[in-house]
Amino acid sequence: MSLRLTPEQQRLSDEVRDFADTVVAPAAYKYDTLRELPYEIIGQMGEMGLFGLPFPREYGGQGRDYVDLCLAVEQLARVDQSIAVTLEAGVGLGAMPVFRDGTEAQKQEWLPMLTAGTALAGFGLTEADAGSDAAGTRTTAVLDDGQWVINGTKQFITNSGSKITRLVTITAVTGESVRADGSVKKELTAILVPSGTPGFTVLPAYDKVGWHTSDTHPLRFEDVRVPEANLLGERGRGFASFIRTLDEGRVAFAALGAGAAQGCLEEAVRYAKSRNVFGHPIGENQHIAFTIARMQTRVHAARLAWFDAATRLAAGRPFKLEASLAKLIASEAAMDNARDATQIFGGYGLMNENPVARHYRDSKILEIGEGTTEIQLMVIARELGFAGASGAPR
Repeated sequence: MSLRLTPEQQRLSDEVRDFADTVVAPAAYKYDTLRELPYEIIGQMGEMGLFGLPFPREYGGQGRDYVDLCLAVEQLARVDQSIAVTLEAGVGLGAMPVFRDGTEAQKQEWLPMLTAGTALAGFGLTEADAGSDAAGTRTTAVLDDGQWVINGTKQFITNSGSKITRLVTITAVTGESVRADGSVKKELTAILVPSGTPGFTVLPAYDKVGWHTSDTHPLRFEDVRVPEANLLGERGRGFASFIRTLDEGRVAFAALGAGAAQGCLEEAVRYAKSRNVFGHPIGENQHIAFTIARMQTRVHAARLAWFDAATRLAAGRPFKLEASLAKLIASEAAMDNARDATQIFGGYGLMNENPVARHYRDSKILEIGEGTTEIQLMVIARELGFAGASGAPR
């Protein structure tokens, strides 16, 4: 890798790469077909400490940082994006909000199991009318006799209905105020909802185009009651907290995209050197060679982009712009490389047991999840000083 890694980081990257090649890759097609999360593999990842990488040791973590997490995510994504996003979401969307905004009691209760990988947590932001536009949130939470009473729905929630899911952090409207111009401002608050709470229903899993192994469900809340102490962070600060979570998530998502692009590159190089047509390897065809060369440039750009964003994040420096740049570059690199790799394989590229076919299906979500391509362009434009870049109705 053309990055300045410490010896410890290089060892981690090599260890996860070996695990991905010897454990994850051989099982990928099986579980993709079954559309099941391989709990034994998730358990092994927990034993390796991957779910605890960026957390302090006092909570069962490894005491490392976000760069290390991204290294692990990239290596896993080369062979199976579903497994990679299970780790990315389990850490960035599940455990990180608890670590950053939770009380000490909440951290002690939830983090040890989340960092060990024996439990997963979901991140309940998206709704039918709220995702990119979080102000459209309709889920409500009302205080009643020391308890939050929650009503509403969420959709597209990763790690929300697996056998080891233990909680979901949600955003809910907990109040409203009227601005000077007469418009209504919603007070959004983050609340922890343990799995199995009466009235909290995990609806059947989605039938997705890709990421078949990843656990993804819609959720329903009907008079769900949780203690007032399940407030995560300050009341009314849920939106700000979740924006920070999304910014961080985009960095790891970019590493996932770079890994997917790398996986497509490796498969294309192997095939172009071994597949003979008219007596010669197809890689001797200039068009094939140039296509693969372009695939390499995308991987290089995507990797440098996420590494820059991750090192800024780990150092406590501003990274919002770099996160969106990295997410945009890497998601497009993954999608473009998946398309090119499938073309190089020809008919074999359309067979589901072929890794490039899975990448072709899986990679599209990288341009949608954690903020669409259009949202990344909006963020980048705003950071450049174009205040009206959102294009929202006025």
